[in-house]
Amino acid sequence: MSRVWDSFLTDKDREVFEAAGYRQKMGFGERPALLVIDVTYDFCGDRREPILDAIRRWPNACGEQAWDALPRIRSMIDAARAKGVPVIYTAGGYRTDGWDFGSWKWKVGRLDESQTAERPNLDGSEIMPDIAPGPHDIVVKKLKPSGFHGTPLTGHLTLLGVDSLLVCGVSTSGCVRATVIDAFSGNYRVAVAEDGCFDRSETSHAINLMDMDAKYADVVPSEEIIRYLTSLPAGLFDLPSGPTGP
Repeated sequence: MSRVWDSFLTDKDREVFEAAGYRQKMGFGERPALLVIDVTYDFCGDRREPILDAIRRWPNACGEQAWDALPRIRSMIDAARAKGVPVIYTAGGYRTDGWDFGSWKWKVGRLDESQTAERPNLDGSEIMPDIAPGPHDIVVKKLKPSGFHGTPLTGHLTLLGVDSLLVCGVSTSGCVRATVIDAFSGNYRVAVAEDGCFDRSETSHAINLMDMDAKYADVVPSEEIIRYLTSLPAGLFDLPSGPTGP
């Protein structure tokens, strides 16, 4: 099977990974949750357009790659919901005055525009309507790349009895990778949807998928995750019974 990172690897890279024993399959767990990372207007924009057009109004937008991934993410969400598997979203939760951007201000030159730019009357931290959370889903707000850092995510996973995570979203090299490494550090089995993640940089996307697949997760097509979800028995989890909140 060809992989998105194949064209970026040298022959020596392949020899090193083979000799070191990397890329061993860890396999799926028995009680998974689907984790949808930051698929919001900030990263997708409000319409499909080339990335250099999108970032004029949405500085963090990933352009057409985001819109290519949305239907695949939606298919995984539908498969998870059909079996009562937890669907957990992360999204930014910053103050409107941007005070809690913190260290982001040191690296991101257009950060303040995320609060002040002239755009449609949309909240950049709002999850895309194509994949909007349902009443049994969970939304975790965060300030830093990892979905675990300073959030109740670990507590939610413990309450649900989750042993593994299925990860998709944005950006592959940033928030997805940070969350995957923290999940791996917490001894969860992790699978990442290769075609359900996206990034503003083709190179960063490919190389970070390759590296996660080598050391921290199984990077697989979204179709494989859907087949796995479909194979699970129903009723494994005691999910929230009401809406996600105001």
